[in-house]
Amino acid sequence: MSKPVLAIAAVLAVSTLGLSACEKQTKPPFEQGVCFQVATNKDGTLRYNPVERNVPQMELCAAALEGMRMRFVRLGQSNSQGMVGAYQGSFLFLEKEGIYVGQTYEGPRFMSLVRTGDGRLAVPGAIRREPAQ
Repeated sequence: MSKPVLAIAAVLAVSTLGLSACEKQTKPPFEQGVCFQVATNKDGTLRYNPVERNVPQMELCAAALEGMRMRFVRLGQSNSQGMVGAYQGSFLFLEKEGIYVGQTYEGPRFMSLVRTGDGRLAVPGAIRREPAQ
């Protein structure tokens, strides 16, 4: 590769990193053992409603949020609508595929728990299916 092409690539890489630093990065509160449900206010800001306290693990917070979501569905809320929670500095995104975790509200999300065939939540790869014979 020629030197001008390498220089242009380096400038583009640095400018991309600079632009990503300017993006909005909403981080959740870090309260030890508190599980929050996150709601969006009319002005676009986030409101953190405590659901449970003294929660020892993120998975238990996810289970509490899932129970809350299921109760809302029984009351008539749309099942297709996701829910957002927060636990010790991480956002939890409850979607129809499972639960995703992200360090910021706008940033990347990573699969934490998946839904099984009957709707329960499990760690990805925990349930193995027998190959069809």
